[in-house]
Amino acid sequence: MNFVTIIGEALGALRMNRLRTGLTMLGMIIGVAAVVLMLSIGQGAQTKINQSIETMGSNLFIVVPGATSSGGFSFGSGSVKTLTINDAKAIAELSLINATGPVISSTAQLNFGAKNWSAAITGTTPDYFSVGNWTIEDGSIFSESDVRSAARVAVLGAMTAINLFGPVNPVGKTIRITNRPFLVVGVLAAKGQSLSGRDQDDNVFIPITTCERQITGSQFPGSIRYMLVQGESSSMMEEAEIEINQLLRQRHRISDGMENDFTVRNLTAIADVATGTAKILSIVLGAIASISLLVGGIGIMNIMLVSVTERTREIGIRMAVGANQRDILTQFLLEAIMICFMGGTIGVLLGIGGAWIISQAIDMLVVITLNMVLMAFLFASVVGIFFGFYPARKAASLKPVDALRYE
Repeated sequence: MNFVTIIGEALGALRMNRLRTGLTMLGMIIGVAAVVLMLSIGQGAQTKINQSIETMGSNLFIVVPGATSSGGFSFGSGSVKTLTINDAKAIAELSLINATGPVISSTAQLNFGAKNWSAAITGTTPDYFSVGNWTIEDGSIFSESDVRSAARVAVLGAMTAINLFGPVNPVGKTIRITNRPFLVVGVLAAKGQSLSGRDQDDNVFIPITTCERQITGSQFPGSIRYMLVQGESSSMMEEAEIEINQLLRQRHRISDGMENDFTVRNLTAIADVATGTAKILSIVLGAIASISLLVGGIGIMNIMLVSVTERTREIGIRMAVGANQRDILTQFLLEAIMICFMGGTIGVLLGIGGAWIISQAIDMLVVITLNMVLMAFLFASVVGIFFGFYPARKAASLKPVDALRYE
């Protein structure tokens, strides 16, 4: 019996029991759809984290002031003004450091004509934009001379520009920050949310000296809230962190055995942890969904065993007219594989549809790749072969005489 004939016999057997075939296929449909859906959600989460990491910049440290305590209560990092602009300048001169971006920040009301908007105000230096991987959409960033002269110039984040100016190009226009006029010299390209969920585009960047003298009114001249530090190489991040710690301890006159009055955090390491967590999430979601595929495979095996029992006389007749054990084994195995293939096709379509519905309904990023679909199909086929082999072998091992006598 040739292979084409065996395929025809297998399809005929499936058509004769449409309800049973459909119910058997249902487990595989649900299993494959669940795998595609869960993997797309996990891949979407991983992609979202990777996008946020890319917007941060590369080889980054964040240095924040130290903590303070009073009455036995600790107020956490940043509660003491221990970092200065001069600290940032000194760190920038280290051999393993590319640049630093010192920051002081506040929130203020912005006005342009009749429109107003409350946004974060970030006082910093020109190097901050390269360290933080910012891209200029229109205009330019402010210069070092603007920082030295405490000029009233501003660079707007994409969201702030839209809310204040709409479709109008803000470059060259004058806005008011706490009722002080500022010339808009540039608009930044959109970045989206950070890893912490903060909108990075709802921001106004001004020279750090301007922010200190005219916006925040700091009681500690020269102090900063934090600084971003960019290392020269990803392979030298640990050495760079040691250099930063040694320099700041020396500048702050911290004796051996005393705790630092600052904290250095490796953002690259934090990003790597976040990426690893997203990968684990994707694997776990896929593994959970795969359980439903195994359940569908067990259903296939049970139905095929019932089918072997019901078709015992048919098997005996086929053997009597010349079919050998391999023909019987191939036919029943093909039936199981066809059920898995058809169920897998429908399941993939349902999984893609479900992922699209979720992305539209709750604005969640889902990512479906060809590898994901192929993996779901491959897993479904393996399940079909694995769980279909035992019933097929049982059918092929029947003796023709015993099969013909079966009632």
